Amino acid sequence: MIRTLSGLLLSVFLAAAPVATAQQEPRALKEPAEAPQPDDPEANPGRPTIATPATLTPVGYFQFETGVLGARDSPEFSSQSSINEVVKFSVSRWIELLAVAEPFVHSSVAGQPANGTGDVSLGVQGIVHHGEGANPTLALSYFRRVYNAGTPDLDIGSADDSALLLASADVRGFHYDTNFFFNAVSDNAIHRVQFGQTLSVSHPLGKKFGVSGEIWHFTQPFLRSNAVGNLWVLNYNARKSLVLDGGFNRGLMNTSTQWEVFVGFTYLLPLKILRR
Repeated sequence: MIRTLSGLLLSVFLAAAPVATAQQEPRALKEPAEAPQPDDPEANPGRPTIATPATLTPVGYFQFETGVLGARDSPEFSSQSSINEVVKFSVSRWIELLAVAEPFVHSSVAGQPANGTGDVSLGVQGIVHHGEGANPTLALSYFRRVYNAGTPDLDIGSADDSALLLASADVRGFHYDTNFFFNAVSDNAIHRVQFGQTLSVSHPLGKKFGVSGEIWHFTQPFLRSNAVGNLWVLNYNARKSLVLDGGFNRGLMNTSTQWEVFVGFTYLLPLKILRR
């Protein structure tokens, strides 16, 4: 059943991307196929919120999202520290490739410490509709776990396959990102479907700083419960290509990870790899 669901979600994504592109073809005589890229490209951070922007990174540039996470009191561990990394590369205004990994994880379970690495997932994100201002940008994405490390997970677990519907827009000085998750999860030979929803709202604080708040929810099919949390972030825009961040997440349910703190940065490598 889970393999069928995964295949169906992937088919929907692959079918939607060409349709979205075809919808733009009548305008091809009036504007170039690719919008001109700025000489000084700007990073488009996706961390550290759970919600991912529907908008893509600048075309042809690598973006690195690196962070350190500390967590306490979760169903699978008493404490955990990890390094997390997301690499993004947009091949066009419509398609972005992603890689997600945890190079190092230190966990304490029932007083027993252990070191290891986390899972590795590869994904693709495609724009369905390019919005502007209050008109939201809509996108679909799909992730496949290619390496299962078996290390303890946070409250939301880790998915074998994940499909997302994403929307982003700017309204009255606020920016929002909202995601809907459809995950295929497994525990040994048992497979289940997991659903999740996130809403992140951000607002600038002067020219350099910004603040974001997020509320999120995921089902926990193996615990027959729900994980809910509230996340807050302060970011500093050091320059267009570098954004620093730090914040915390507070779990709101007994089966949620109770506390998470994190710091990190988003860096857009100022070297265009893909040129027309």
